[in-house]
Amino acid sequence: MATATVAISSISSRPLVALHRSRAAAVSYSSSRQFLRHRSISSPRLLFRNVRRVQATILQDDEEKVVVEESFKAETFPGKEPLLEEASDTSSSALEASIIKLEQGVNVFLTDSVIKILDTLYRDRTYPRFFVLETIARVPYFAFMSVLHMYETFGWWRRADYLKVHFAESWNEMHHLLIMEELGGNSWWFDRLLGQIVATFYYFMTVFLYIVSPRMAYHFSECVESHAFETYDKFLKTNGDELKKSPPPDIAVKYYTGSDMYLFDEFQTSRAPNTRRPVIENLYDVFVNIRDDEAEHCKTMRACQTLGSLRSPHSVLEDEECDEESGCVIPEEAHCEGIVDCIKKSITN
Repeated sequence: MATATVAISSISSRPLVALHRSRAAAVSYSSSRQFLRHRSISSPRLLFRNVRRVQATILQDDEEKVVVEESFKAETFPGKEPLLEEASDTSSSALEASIIKLEQGVNVFLTDSVIKILDTLYRDRTYPRFFVLETIARVPYFAFMSVLHMYETFGWWRRADYLKVHFAESWNEMHHLLIMEELGGNSWWFDRLLGQIVATFYYFMTVFLYIVSPRMAYHFSECVESHAFETYDKFLKTNGDELKKSPPPDIAVKYYTGSDMYLFDEFQTSRAPNTRRPVIENLYDVFVNIRDDEAEHCKTMRACQTLGSLRSPHSVLEDEECDEESGCVIPEEAHCEGIVDCIKKSITN
């Protein structure tokens, strides 16, 4: 049994990946406090604030330790700090810390179980495996949106930025799926059926998790996206020379180099819009960008574990144009941690 470590830190235009053999490790994400702007910012609350370290362990056979140097400046509201760090460092509640540890332990066990099944079924069938992975990978984001719409309908939680970012994440994963279909990953009926069955089960499981504990649901998605990053990174290291000789799928060229890049920028919450523009010259470039997309999903899922911390990259740019003199303010909207907290707050308020 081995593990993979992904550490996301300082700014770089592309992840610098260093591989080391390891028998047991943890996947960690960290960053330095940095500022990211396109124009001058008139208010401190509009700065991209840093998000500190969190552990998310993934177990997998014959895996390698992967270190990714990357920016991690997910925007947070003033005074917000990561929930996991609060529980471990500043919270007086040992019960809450135990609950968080239990949630992460369950997520790691579930992720490890799915990985073992996929390793068994798709040991020598790469593109079908990627097709199944991408069929499953987009499910959490529209599961999150389903619950967010329900919360909004009940008047419990209204956060437009979450809906925007999750839709953009779903849009990104859908194009990963289209790329795998163009590469022939869905040619066998069994692979299509397996992906559909697992995705259906995963949707309802994610909805349940998100209702009970958004923090747990986001951490589980972080684990899944971490595994996806490691899978594509290992594939690139093993098949890089061959991939560079193959042409890119048309759908990949259209998605990564098209004229409308709004949704591409929207899901990358640690980057300012227009700062990442992929170059697609061959199939290797396609998989490099898919891998890098998964790293961006990891950062966003990490940021979401702190309740109310997520800001849309485009919203932040719009906020830069607002100042106190114009009366433009960032709303502190009502929110709740799971269904029990929402019901309690709706009654008391």
